[in-house]
Amino acid sequence: MIKLYCFGESGNAYKAALTLELSGLEWEPVYVDFFNGEARTPEFRELNDMGEVPVMVDGDLTLSQSGMIQDYVSSKSGKLGGRSANQRREILRWVLWDNHKLSSQAGTTRFLMNFLPEEKRPVEAIAFLQARLKAAYATLNAALEGRSWLVGDSVTIADLACCGYLFYPEPFGFDRADWPNIDAWLDRIAALPGWKHPYDLMPGSPADRA
Repeated sequence: MIKLYCFGESGNAYKAALTLELSGLEWEPVYVDFFNGEARTPEFRELNDMGEVPVMVDGDLTLSQSGMIQDYVSSKSGKLGGRSANQRREILRWVLWDNHKLSSQAGTTRFLMNFLPEEKRPVEAIAFLQARLKAAYATLNAALEGRSWLVGDSVTIADLACCGYLFYPEPFGFDRADWPNIDAWLDRIAALPGWKHPYDLMPGSPADRA
C-alpha cells in the first residue's frame, strides 16, 4: 500500500493526499509531527533529505515534492492526467505555476498569520505576500472564465495542485466571494466523489495543538 508522510495543516501534502484519494489507489497517511520538528530529524532526512512533507513511499520507490507525487499517482492510476501530450504539458504548466506563484505565497502567508505568535508576525511581509497572492488569484480566476476545469473537460492534477491551500479555513487574505470563477471551481472540486477536507483527509489540525 502507498504511504504518504503528511500532516493536516500542510497544503502541499493535501495536494498529494487528495490526488491519491481521487485516483482510487490504495494509500494510507503517516503522520509527521511537523510543529515539533519531526521533519528536521536525522531519521526523517533519511526519508527525504530536503526535510519536507509530503513524502510518498510506494514499495521501493520514494518520492518527494507534491507535483512529482501527483504526476506519479496520475500515471500509475491512469486518472487525473491529460488526454494528449499537449494537455500533459499544459497540466505541468499549471502545476509549476501553482508551486511558484500560488502555493508558495499562500502557504507562507497562512503560516505567518496563523501559526506564529501575534507579536512575531511580520506585518509588512504579510502585506507584500498578500499583494502577490491577489495577482495570482486574478490569474486563476481569469483562466477559469467560461471553463469548468483548468485543462480539458475534466478534473486533473492541475486543478488539485492549484486548489491545495484554498480550502483551508484559516485566514490568509483569500475571500472566495471576491473571485466568483474560483468560488464555483472550488465547489465543483468539493462535489467530486471522494473529496475530503484537508483536516478530514490527513491527521493533524490546529485543534489538536490548541
